[in-house]
Amino acid sequence: MPDASRPAPSDPGPPAPPAGTPGEVLRVFTRLGLTSFGGPVAHLGYFHRELVQRRRWLDEAQYAQLLALCQFLPGPASSQLGFALGLLRAGWAGALAAFVAFTLPSVLLLLAFALLLPQLQGDMGTAALQGLKILALAVVAHGLYGMARKLCPDPPRIAIAALTAAPLLAGGGALLQLTLVAAAALAGLWLCRGLALPAQAPLRLPHGPRLGGLLLGAFFALLLVLPLVPGAAAATLAAVYRAGALVFGGGHVVLPLLEESMVGPAGLSAETFLAGYGAAQAVPGPLFSIAAYLGALHPALGGVGGALLATLAIFLPGFLLLAAALPLWGRLAQRPVAAGAVAGVNAAVVGLLGAALYDPVFVEAVGGGGDLALAVLAYAALASGRVPVLLVVAGCVLGRVLLAL
Repeated sequence: MPDASRPAPSDPGPPAPPAGTPGEVLRVFTRLGLTSFGGPVAHLGYFHRELVQRRRWLDEAQYAQLLALCQFLPGPASSQLGFALGLLRAGWAGALAAFVAFTLPSVLLLLAFALLLPQLQGDMGTAALQGLKILALAVVAHGLYGMARKLCPDPPRIAIAALTAAPLLAGGGALLQLTLVAAAALAGLWLCRGLALPAQAPLRLPHGPRLGGLLLGAFFALLLVLPLVPGAAAATLAAVYRAGALVFGGGHVVLPLLEESMVGPAGLSAETFLAGYGAAQAVPGPLFSIAAYLGALHPALGGVGGALLATLAIFLPGFLLLAAALPLWGRLAQRPVAAGAVAGVNAAVVGLLGAALYDPVFVEAVGGGGDLALAVLAYAALASGRVPVLLVVAGCVLGRVLLAL
């Protein structure tokens, strides 16, 4: 007679462990926010090691499903993934805790850098800022190489990337970038047939499609209404929100969108902008935190209030889209057509980053042979994987100061 206490072969087994608390999420993501150097790709590795392998908040298939969605949507992929992990672990309060804990350290550091920037205008300060631009060049080049290997592994996707970069090198703004991304998605439907997204794994969400639809409506309402609000501050925040809403590929690729909207006669200088981008490489956490630096210095915003508003404006659209898409993603992810579109968009991301690598990053960072040699050394250090990021930062700044002596 079988033992009634043993589950039948088809029994799914014990239930999943209970959800965590916002306090738990806050503690874990504070640690990640203080130690996650290296940019978005590195962040994904930190999350996997800490939350999948060590703490087992979710399994490999669930993590792959969330990662696929965050790569498919515009916005900061690593921050969106952190938001989703907090949401699944402890509901909406957990999602907010994950965002604040992971983002606040980098926001505070970049705000401090912005407030200290006027003290860095002497010869040595200018040389140090140039060192941060060189660091930005090395980081973008390293990110481009890694993304190209992963996202453009075959001739069709290499062609999509090249055809995306070429028009941007000749000039063009945010509308052209969005058009090229849409065209790449359509090309991917045809050229990248047969690819598969990760298998579906069940996700326990605190909301359903109805609330998801309301969040999607809020995303589009802000996108359409913010540009209609009068005033320079509202126009600047609308541009930052648009950058967060339309960028595919995360932190590095937001550079050209922010550069177009924030740099100019009524905004920041290209030198100030790239100094901030270089500083963003030196701090842990998301690269989108550069919005705090830009908001603190932009004439239409300024100060701590401007930094906080710009930070919220750049992160909010990605979170609204993610929360709206989560209830429907399980169905969409299993359709082959989605895989082709994602592949095309990812290839376009490589093209966008390649164009930005030359202008404005290379153009602003390299003023001579010494700058170029320092950038090559920084790239080699990053590529080795054995040199801490902070040491690379210090080497770029110190090396450029020595060149100026």
